[in-house]
Order: sequence, then C-alpha cells, then structure tokens
Amino acid sequence: MDTNAAGSSAAGASDEKIAAIDSFRTSDLFTPAESAALELAEAMSRTPADVSDATFEAVRRHFDEPQLVELVATIAMENYRARFNRAFDVEAQGLCQVRGVKPPTQLMR
Repeated sequence: MDTNAAGSSAAGASDEKIAAIDSFRTSDLFTPAESAALELAEAMSRTPADVSDATFEAVRRHFDEPQLVELVATIAMENYRARFNRAFDVEAQGLCQVRGVKPPTQLMR
C-alpha cells in the first residue's frame, strides 16, 4: 500500500480518503464506482481468488470493457508485486506519510 498510497496522494487523493481505505464500504468518501473497484480488488486478492458474478456485475455497471481490462490487469499486477515483496520480506519504504495516521512499521511479514 505504501507506493500505491504515495501515487494516489500525488494524483490528488486526500489523506482522509487514503486513511479510510479499510472502511470503503461504509465511508461516504468513495464513489459507487470506487467501492465496486475496491470490492473487485478484495475478491481478486483472496487465496484462492474468488470473484462472484454479483461482484463482477457491480463493477461492470461502472466501467466499460477497456476500463475493466485495465482495472483487472492493474489489480493482478498489484497482487503479483505484493506476493513477490512478501516472499522477499520487503518492508514499507515510508513513501507515503498520511497526516494523522501512524505509518506501519512493517508492511510485509
């Protein structure tokens, strides 16, 4: 999450929104499209990956086919990077400092 949060911050995401990512289902900071994309990301990140038809249909309501391909590819790449980093015990590099939120001391293992 470290590099992604830093990139999101640079792209204009507020510190509040980044800090609220864990509560995207109940937060009013996220649009329905963002919530659907985050739901898809969670489903794709499970082991084994389990994307229900309902989850995919919810995402499909907000994104066209090219956007869906890009979204799924991005989520898959992030899962690849996270698992690669975990195997090598790569820790967070402190790239994102959300004001008012204490950074994790260790992102991986």
